[in-house]
Amino acid sequence: MDPFARLPEGCISEILSLTSPPDASRSSIVSKEFKSAVESDAVWERFLPCDCPDIISKSVSPLKYATKKDLYFHLCHSPVLVDGGKMSFSLNKIDGKKCFMVGARQLLISWKGCWDFIPHSKSRFAEVAKLRSIGWIHIQGRIKARILSKNATYTAYLVFWLEKIDGLNSSNTVVRFIDNVIRKDRTANEQRVSRESGKMAKMRDDGWMEIEMGKFYNDDEDDDGEIEVWLIEINNPHEKFGLMVEGIEFRPI
Repeated sequence: MDPFARLPEGCISEILSLTSPPDASRSSIVSKEFKSAVESDAVWERFLPCDCPDIISKSVSPLKYATKKDLYFHLCHSPVLVDGGKMSFSLNKIDGKKCFMVGARQLLISWKGCWDFIPHSKSRFAEVAKLRSIGWIHIQGRIKARILSKNATYTAYLVFWLEKIDGLNSSNTVVRFIDNVIRKDRTANEQRVSRESGKMAKMRDDGWMEIEMGKFYNDDEDDDGEIEVWLIEINNPHEKFGLMVEGIEFRPI
């Protein structure tokens, strides 16, 4: 007799919800009881961020899904536009942590008169920023710490397209946490700064390139803070002509 047949489905669901999404999915081969439990909303609701309903309620287009499992994998594979199309939201497939990309229209870009905002067939956003004049580049973005997953390490990436994959490898990047609240053991407007340079770009699965801007740890005490990141490039201006920026992505490690 199958020993798992003696366990109530609710008990199996509770066990599975304490694992990870990949482990829960693999458990369906253990027995028919596990296969049934792993399809339950009770399991996948625990893997979804607690504020997921609020986030997807701000989606530009309504999401259609039959189960919480369907919703989980939809968000892993198909980022949704939120906040009036200014940002995209998705999930890390391994652990369900939240990923956001801030679109080009929401970035502070140097010499905006040197950039055009145009539609692009491969972009998730309505417009991307395209550099049309040669010059130095300063791209800056911000995101509120409270919307990211807590107690998680994030990496910020500039998502772009350029004919030369190494065209931004001489850039300098900065990640700065801006704390706007006075705390017992911190001063007001404390800034934790990380600076890096010489990063190489990589190709992404969605046809864009990305270059790492830096890492930061998002703890559970900084709900009122913001993460500010920027990229500065003043070298080899001729190699940047035609640069297109889709946005800045904040992705958990």
